[in-house]
Amino acid sequence: LALMGIAVSNVLMPVIVKRWFPDRVGSMTGLYSMALALGTASAAAVTVPMTEMLGGSWQTGLAVWGALGAAAVLPWLPFVRDRGTAPAASAQDRHARVETPQLRITRSRTAWALAVYFGLQATGAYITMGWMAQIFRDSGVPASTAGLLLAVTMVMGVPLAFVIPRLATRLPHQGPIVLALGACGLVGYAGLYLAPSAGSWAWALLLGVSNCSFPLALTMVGMRARSSAGVAQLSAFAQSTGYLLSIPGPLLVGVLYQHSGGWGLPIALMTGLMIPQMAVGVLAGRNRTVEDEAAAR
Repeated sequence: LALMGIAVSNVLMPVIVKRWFPDRVGSMTGLYSMALALGTASAAAVTVPMTEMLGGSWQTGLAVWGALGAAAVLPWLPFVRDRGTAPAASAQDRHARVETPQLRITRSRTAWALAVYFGLQATGAYITMGWMAQIFRDSGVPASTAGLLLAVTMVMGVPLAFVIPRLATRLPHQGPIVLALGACGLVGYAGLYLAPSAGSWAWALLLGVSNCSFPLALTMVGMRARSSAGVAQLSAFAQSTGYLLSIPGPLLVGVLYQHSGGWGLPIALMTGLMIPQMAVGVLAGRNRTVEDEAAAR
């Protein structure tokens, strides 16, 4: 249920941003992504000591986060009550509704590119969060240090999650950002393979930068459709398809590690997935909209 809530909020946020802040897609998406990264890093850092302070019961520790989740609902209640009143539709929204009354999102190549990009970046992020600490531990890094390295990777997303969306909206093509983030990932994976313990802090930093493909993907969702209705369809399609694509990745890494007895093959897989991620990201970053592509086919 918790993961369902996360999925729903991730799908809806680009729509809310496009509807209420059409001229500030980058800054508002960045603010949301930064808050998401900060919350994730904070929870990872304070959950264990907080639970110990509260008596060591995992139920109590979990209840604290449940209470925060309930509190987060309160600011949304006025919007639910006033859901009939929305900001005046922009000329762009009205034009899009007239020209594309029914958008067939699967006809858009950009929608497919964005869906695959979303799935591959999620795969890389889940593998990193699930296995990176173990890679460092197997290379001789102490368990406590391996945990700190994982925390560094997660914390890197806090400032960059705000900066990258703002930068993306100022560029006509987001391909250069896609390539820069992908290059950081490739160097990080190469470091994990060649010298995992010697350059552990550098590899953790680089992989943290690479994982900022998530806020970039959310920003491109808001930019690749003209109307809030188009963003809603694109967001639902790209994220649902992307999350389905990301399911096998962490499991496959575990299978390869178990059968090979080392991290060579898993890291090769992670590196191999980064190449198509960069390719489809460049396609998704082109300055075009899914409405235009769907209408042209």
